[in-house]
Amino acid sequence: MTQELIGREPELHSLKEYLNSDHSEFIAVYGRRRVGKTFLIRKAVSDRFAFFVTGAYKATKSEQLTNFAIALQKYSGSEKLSIQKNWLLAFYELSRHLESLPEGNKIIFIDELPWMDTAKSGFIAALENFWNSWAVIRNDIKLIVCGSATSWMINNLIKSKGGLHNRLTHHLVLNPFTLQECEAYFKTFGFSYSRKQIAECYMAIGGIPYYMSMMDKSKSVAQNIDHLFFSNNAPLREEFQDLYRALFKNASPHIEIVTALATRRKGLNRLELLAHTKLADNGAFSTTLEELEQCGFIRSYEPFGSKTTISGKRQKNNMFYQLVDFYTLFYFNFVKYNRYQDEHFWTTSYNSPIHNTWAGLSFEMLCLNHIKQIKQALGISGVQTTVCSWRSKNNKNGTQIDLLIDRKDDTINICEMKYAKAEFVITKDYEENLSNKINTFANDTTTRKNLLLTLITTYGIKPNAHSGAVQCEVTIDELFG
Repeated sequence: MTQELIGREPELHSLKEYLNSDHSEFIAVYGRRRVGKTFLIRKAVSDRFAFFVTGAYKATKSEQLTNFAIALQKYSGSEKLSIQKNWLLAFYELSRHLESLPEGNKIIFIDELPWMDTAKSGFIAALENFWNSWAVIRNDIKLIVCGSATSWMINNLIKSKGGLHNRLTHHLVLNPFTLQECEAYFKTFGFSYSRKQIAECYMAIGGIPYYMSMMDKSKSVAQNIDHLFFSNNAPLREEFQDLYRALFKNASPHIEIVTALATRRKGLNRLELLAHTKLADNGAFSTTLEELEQCGFIRSYEPFGSKTTISGKRQKNNMFYQLVDFYTLFYFNFVKYNRYQDEHFWTTSYNSPIHNTWAGLSFEMLCLNHIKQIKQALGISGVQTTVCSWRSKNNKNGTQIDLLIDRKDDTINICEMKYAKAEFVITKDYEENLSNKINTFANDTTTRKNLLLTLITTYGIKPNAHSGAVQCEVTIDELFG
């Protein structure tokens, strides 16, 4: 049975448009490991490739060339396996095969391209030569390259300063599913999960199609999480090392940074990160941060009112970094230091304090990953905004606001994110807390903008004598928009 492509309509439309153009195209598709890049490309092409090869993980130059030759023999129909001694000759043989094909577009797909670029192999130079001296002067070559190592794809292709500078004709980034796409996936495969249950699934594994494909529709979300993380031979228990080491050639500093950030859910600035990790303060550290952000594991943001916001310049020591990959967060919270040794840990913990604390914090991250949907729900999709956080420097209580939507129309949405199992009840004490928080923010920042208290909840706010303190509401249903 052929699996259906869920979501990805804009990306699929773009790919088909590029493939049907009247000139040669060099297309790079990149994104986090397990996000469905290869599946999307194969669906767009309907597996009608003139040549398709996948780089081999941790293979030597000789092994990569052998792998390339085997793929070329398959597509050329040759009886003889011809392994070349270098990449220039390998790409020359590929061009000879393509020239022998009938008229029409010839689609080449090189998957996991970064893995083929082994040390001192000359792979990039040969790829440059293949494109610049042969493919680009034709009008029928559609070269698609793909890779999970996002930083490699960006630095060596998109931002190349060598022979491939400005040679890419298009590039597509494939992001994890949104909540809406997760809902479509579950419906397609017969899951009967509510939106709250889908959100809880997202809060554990993110919108990663491969992880979702391991789930059993006959089991609850909690039972599936037990299977994925806590059962004997749990498929995602060892995913962490594979994930990072497949993306980065030297993953140790990347792992040290995410390990430090996992201890501070609100994030750390550069100096705090350096203190936690003991890594050297140099260009390599900056590159590691950039690579983690490019791959979607962390986000950088500017606190409200910082000099970076005012001047428009990103001063590296003022930036905060926050871990935003759901799988990594869940791994550090419950898997890495798992002392429970309980195959049914998640099911038995469902209504426990540990689960409720995790749900509250992960729901905040869910909201941060759906800012577009929140803006749409607030009716400000067309308004230019800056999304940031704020922490009081003057207040002894350490007042903090985790999500501010600072708008160009002289308005700021001060957002509170609350995960609840029913309508959220605003008590007298909580209303006073909210009032004090807004007053502290107004006094500390001396802002003259209009401040709108915005509550993002699971099922909305229960009307009572204190609910009028909130000017704007967003529910979980609207995050599926």
